[in-house]
Amino acid sequence: MPIQQPNRRQNFSRQAAIVGVGYTDFSRDSGRTVLELALTAASNALKDAGCARDAVDGLLSYHMGDSVPVSAVARTLGLQRLRWHNDVAGGGSQCASILGDAAMAISAGLAETIVIYRALNGRTGKRMGQIALGTGDDHEAQFLTPYGFRGPVNLMALVAQVYGAERNLSADDMAALVVQQRGKAVVNSKALLRTPLTKQDYFDTPMIASPLRRLDCCLETDGACALVVTSAERARSLVERPVLIHAAVRGGGPGCTAMDKAGAHPTRIFSHDVAPMIFDAAGMIAADIDLLQLYDGYSYLLLNQLEDFGFCEPGGVRDLIHSARMDRLGDLPTNLNGGLLSEGYVHGLNNVVEAVEQLQGKAGDRQAPNVTTALCTGFGGSFGSAAILTLE
Repeated sequence: MPIQQPNRRQNFSRQAAIVGVGYTDFSRDSGRTVLELALTAASNALKDAGCARDAVDGLLSYHMGDSVPVSAVARTLGLQRLRWHNDVAGGGSQCASILGDAAMAISAGLAETIVIYRALNGRTGKRMGQIALGTGDDHEAQFLTPYGFRGPVNLMALVAQVYGAERNLSADDMAALVVQQRGKAVVNSKALLRTPLTKQDYFDTPMIASPLRRLDCCLETDGACALVVTSAERARSLVERPVLIHAAVRGGGPGCTAMDKAGAHPTRIFSHDVAPMIFDAAGMIAADIDLLQLYDGYSYLLLNQLEDFGFCEPGGVRDLIHSARMDRLGDLPTNLNGGLLSEGYVHGLNNVVEAVEQLQGKAGDRQAPNVTTALCTGFGGSFGSAAILTLE
């Protein structure tokens, strides 16, 4: 279907392109510093793009106090002319809109070639569920922790209970979804979890916070991902097919990242507000999208987003789970790398890497046919982001 012209074209739309991706191995024990991980991913991305280090004049990252600052990466990479850089505070909610930040900087002439990276030892370093009392990381945690809220999984479990009840979803339905998503990781050599699952395997795993079992939750991962973003003009002279940043937005509704303060309804996550924003900015509708790389920190989040972005009717997720529509050859190919549930958890940036490789036709056995547009999302409660990537 032809792409419609944007109603509110962003001034950076299609002015910047992703020309290379890089990553480290994803593991539960990297044995490496976060700086080493960041450098490896960035170097691999530059190699993939056929871009020399001395061409890089911008660095961009996001973090939750668990990464390494861009100044350290710039120094260790030996960058000679750093014109623009930024460290954005935030986790998965930034992984899609960070592309827009880079595109805006390039469009404004602040830099020409920017390396975006996300690096963390999410398993052996700072772990998200380890919340200290007091004001160090989140001053409100001291009021939630005594009631068992030891991180996002507890709040998301409450949301999942409501959502599942409203959609008449059973544990068997969720088992089918998780088994389906794991099947995509089986052919992904990067994935942490590649063993095929059965429904019984799903039910044999422990309950973390009802109704979320261990396999409903993303993986604590040591690893890093990076992307090289440059001007669309310069991209045409490099080795890889340019993937244009067509549109990117960041925003949300009441409560922002505090799900306990969400507005009208506890299941109103970021996609309720971000979906109309991204489609308006891109001048597209759901039918224009060929590939979905949706933030699946928890299995239920896939379903919320599929409804909110208009890929199925409200209440239609149960039928979608038991169809083949989200498979590689389906009409809604979704998280073909196995997503954050099976490939690994680099705060969502690995899902963006998958979108780029799919658009460039480099996904191997995972490759979906005829992919020219991809939707990537990032999540942080009722606050999140989305980006649409296209080919020329």
